[in-house]
Amino acid sequence: MGFDFSRVSGFLNGLSYDAYEYMGAHLCDGGVHFATFAPNAENVRLMLNGSFYDMQRDDRGVWTAFCQGAKQGDIYQYVITTKTLEQHYRSDPFAFYSELRPKNASIVYDMDNFNWNDESWMSRRDKSYERPVNIYEVHFGSWKIKEGMQDAQRFYSYYELADMLIGYVKDMGYTHIELLPLTEHPFDGSWGYQATGYFSATSRYGEPNGLKYFIDRCHTQGIGVVLDFVPVHFARDFFALHMYDGGYVFESQDPMKRYSEWNTALFDYSKPHVLSFMKSAVNFWIDKYHVDGIRYDAVANLIYQQGRQDMPYNDSGLWFVRDTNYTMQRLHPDVMFFAEDSTGYEKVTAPVEFGGLGFDYKWDLGFMNDTINYIKTPPVQRPKHHHKMTFSMSYFYSNLYMLPYSHDEVVHGKKTMLDKAFGSQEDQMATIRALYMWQMTHPGKKLNFMGNEIGEYMEWREEKELGWNILSYPAHDSLHRYIKRLNQIYLTEPALYKYDYNAASFRWVDADNRGRCIFAFQRNDLEGHLIYCVFNFSASRQNYVLNVHMNGEYEEMLNSDRDIYSGSNCLNEHCIANGYKLNICLAPMSAVMLRKKG
Repeated sequence: MGFDFSRVSGFLNGLSYDAYEYMGAHLCDGGVHFATFAPNAENVRLMLNGSFYDMQRDDRGVWTAFCQGAKQGDIYQYVITTKTLEQHYRSDPFAFYSELRPKNASIVYDMDNFNWNDESWMSRRDKSYERPVNIYEVHFGSWKIKEGMQDAQRFYSYYELADMLIGYVKDMGYTHIELLPLTEHPFDGSWGYQATGYFSATSRYGEPNGLKYFIDRCHTQGIGVVLDFVPVHFARDFFALHMYDGGYVFESQDPMKRYSEWNTALFDYSKPHVLSFMKSAVNFWIDKYHVDGIRYDAVANLIYQQGRQDMPYNDSGLWFVRDTNYTMQRLHPDVMFFAEDSTGYEKVTAPVEFGGLGFDYKWDLGFMNDTINYIKTPPVQRPKHHHKMTFSMSYFYSNLYMLPYSHDEVVHGKKTMLDKAFGSQEDQMATIRALYMWQMTHPGKKLNFMGNEIGEYMEWREEKELGWNILSYPAHDSLHRYIKRLNQIYLTEPALYKYDYNAASFRWVDADNRGRCIFAFQRNDLEGHLIYCVFNFSASRQNYVLNVHMNGEYEEMLNSDRDIYSGSNCLNEHCIANGYKLNICLAPMSAVMLRKKG
């Protein structure tokens, strides 16, 4: 059985975006064709179900073999003999399916044997610039676990999660699910951020078709799926990419540039075949799994050497980002690309052809850090930190930002979102309700990690499920209902999402009331529908004067202090503006949304 070597040139020259179609293991003509790139190897053999087969090498270092009678489900590895005559068993860099850890062999799998039912969704999806985007970030292995089960037995399967998670997300009013990395990885505690298989959906939750089923079900229920993706570094476990053929195929020849701060190996994007490998990996998840968005992790390390702004630019990393995003934007103009970037690098969300990096959205980590630091501060000290709540709008229109409260904020001693807030439990609950309304009404798309919506007190641990039992406590149950109502309002009010990135959709009404820790702004759908958002992060204010655009009666759309949300019921049910001024009451640590009646 022959191999189409003509396609290898594109792979070796950095031009391929679909190398998974010919590299790796592919079912064809009553057997399976295998191909791997190992230019430094002295010899490569295929181990298939315990038997060994010779592989043939071309002059560019591609090794191939065809095994008649091989089939889906067969287990294989490449046995690589190095120049120093050491032998190592390696998993396939292009494997579509892998053994469950701690085993690590690859498994033959047909990626095209699935019947999709998401044509309607796929025909109407887009970048969502003028649509609501409210993302629920999820770690599959700990959202819920099987009671009393240990190790891998505790995981629910992709099929089971489709039955459990999608209905919950839809009922709560989220628009998308973002999944922590599902690329195969050996260590649960890495959360998927130290990968070994960039084309292999982790077998912790079942087979690839199970994940396709999950995504297909999401789409038929109107829920988008975003995949977290790690393009900077990979695990150094010796069965995978690290020193793959005895040489440095994926990492740098220079030991000073080879390893990361996370004790992982760095991809060397100065090598064209590495560019093809990772560009193909990005395309693979969109092409084969129909994901609606890709979130690039640790973009700072692709922009600057060591991810530090005081270091030189990472020229090869920047080339990877621009080349990949330019290619993907043309192949998939309806898919969203997100940058988790902590730097001040300009034009992250500008198109590549206009000097940008080509992302659609950038995580606003400044917003995240500033607002969290503000609620940590005792109210008596908040006047000195007033700018932390207003600063985000001074730069907001320089990129297309989204507002995250992600998994990184609820681990490693940082405390949970609720427990970050200053004060008693009652004060914390009131503060976090106000903060979440701030996030939901501030311009920009939204993201929250699982557990934020129930008021978790325990930091997230990947081996434990969320503390769903706390919903038996009234304060947590009422927060859960409050978040659901807040999400529903966001979904149904175009003023809160349609023109996020048009400066005319936002206006400060009260930005400098630092002494009383009060903020007020207006959101506008540019068709005359205005929403007023007022926030009090200090003591009670019984007669706060809000300047409005029109006299007449106003209605509260949502009040975080309502008793059904465990508040004190300081409400504004019959508000009438005279002289374009509206007198309202504000409970301590509360937020109110209002609009003109009629």
